Amino acid sequence: MYRVKKMCRVLNVSYSSYYSSLTRSKSKGELFNQYLLKEIRKKIADSKFKSESDEICFFKHTKPKIYSRLIYYAKLFNIERKRPRGKSKSQINYFNCHINKLQIFFNDNLNFYHYYRRGAIQFDELYFLRDKSDIRLCPDDFHFLTDEDFSTSHDSTVATILAYDLLIIYLKREIDKLENDTKHVNLQVLQKQSKITWTAHKTDLIELIYALHSTDVINNGTVDIKDIARVIERIFKIDLGDYYRAFLGIRMRKKRRTKFLDELKENLERRMDEIDD
Repeated sequence: MYRVKKMCRVLNVSYSSYYSSLTRSKSKGELFNQYLLKEIRKKIADSKFKSESDEICFFKHTKPKIYSRLIYYAKLFNIERKRPRGKSKSQINYFNCHINKLQIFFNDNLNFYHYYRRGAIQFDELYFLRDKSDIRLCPDDFHFLTDEDFSTSHDSTVATILAYDLLIIYLKREIDKLENDTKHVNLQVLQKQSKITWTAHKTDLIELIYALHSTDVINNGTVDIKDIARVIERIFKIDLGDYYRAFLGIRMRKKRRTKFLDELKENLERRMDEIDD
């Protein structure tokens, strides 16, 4: 976000206008991002980066953050435009079908996906410098060949990763709404039934939930993440909110992505050591 703010200052564009346009209206947000991208392109065409590291930073972080919003809004518009009317079941099947399609992109670009998510930098010069792209490393998107002054081989791939992450979160959230329309948890009633509450951060509990789901220890792995989350909310009298988005934040941590699980392990081992002593 800092980089987007900085670019807005360089272009003499109001960041508050940029942010409010995103929150007020998806269509207005899309138009502003398109406008901002065009303005940045002009700026890049009229000047040079001070260093290769600045160029890498721009094409790895700044441009994809803006471009991802264009991809997100365009895809979301088409998904919602064709959303079936009627029974919840048909809408749930429709959204799940789109989630599967989005996952195909991640599978097709798995090596680069892991490279980007790990925060790796060893191939940045090949991926994010305009004059050092190796076509043998390129994904199927050859847009950089037609717009070589404002594209590298993988900046659009990063933008697509960011956009598809947001789309999957949106689709899963819509599925939850359809499935739980009549199953909302009454937290006030639950608070009267038990004195057990979760007193750490919600993100820690979400990290634990995803760990349980990932290890197939509940119902032999046949249970869905939302079912586990619903039970945990009832037990601890807590509203986890948008746990899909929270998990995205956990995945994007640069260091110690399993921070809470690591702390659990460290504290348990310390306790056993103290007993043994």
